Amino acid sequence: MKNLDIANEWFKMAELDFNSAKFLLMNMRPAPLEIICYHCEQCAEKYLKGFIALNGGQIIKTHDLVILNKNCLMYSAKCQEIENDCIELTDYGVPMRYPFHLEIEETDVTKAIESTEKIIKLIKEESVRLDK
Repeated sequence: MKNLDIANEWFKMAELDFNSAKFLLMNMRPAPLEIICYHCEQCAEKYLKGFIALNGGQIIKTHDLVILNKNCLMYSAKCQEIENDCIELTDYGVPMRYPFHLEIEETDVTKAIESTEKIIKLIKEESVRLDK
């Protein structure tokens, strides 16, 4: 399978996560804030892994977006622009899968959505740039 095909598989799965987050936010009351943030983290993680795959890099088994973003920096210095967004989302990955309580408010969800959108936008732009 070509790098682009592998990357597109990651991107497609990422979009499912982000669409799920947005659906839950708009259609479920009370909104499951923790799960929405989890899906945002998952989306960002898959976009970063897809970008690494697109560039022929080895995808490491981690849920730490900061580590994944550092790997992405090897392929594009612009990934520095999303470092804070990766920091913001990382904590929503693993802990959300277990019965640990995190204090999440609607403002956290808004920020998680915004951070995810920023990561998606940058990765898409850099992926198109590489395709040229």
